[in-house]
Amino acid sequence: MANEALAKAGLYVDELNKIRIADPNITRQTQELKDDCHKFVDSELFFPLLATLLLLLCTTSTQNLYNGLTHSLLGMVEFQGIVNKSIAVSNKLAILVEQEKLKAIGSRNLLESVAKDREMQQQQLHALVLEKKIELERLKVQLNTLKKEEAEQNELIEQFLLQR
Repeated sequence: MANEALAKAGLYVDELNKIRIADPNITRQTQELKDDCHKFVDSELFFPLLATLLLLLCTTSTQNLYNGLTHSLLGMVEFQGIVNKSIAVSNKLAILVEQEKLKAIGSRNLLESVAKDREMQQQQLHALVLEKKIELERLKVQLNTLKKEEAEQNELIEQFLLQR
């Protein structure tokens, strides 16, 4: 169900659970076709086949054979060009997807960093509030002590003045 929703948006999940913008089956088939083309061009059969076709072209006097072979060779060259362009587009898309993925990872890391900084700042403020409460309590005790001392001194002064 999630894969269908992603597919409607033009996104696909491959067998490695990576998000892709191209259908993994089409990508796999494209890669297989590319590999097959390379194998055929690189194989020992390609040049002998090409030489045979050219020999037939030279030895046969019919224009239809010449046109057919030329068309076939041009078709093969055109097909190879299309395959190469498809591969280039796929590679560019892969690079763009990778760049976007790295941007997303960077954004996520930045968000996590900001959250951690905020939590640390909150802990520091909480510790500062606690320190200020302790200092307030100490100052209250000191104030009470000084008030008692002042009262005692005032009482002594009063007694001293009464005795005179």
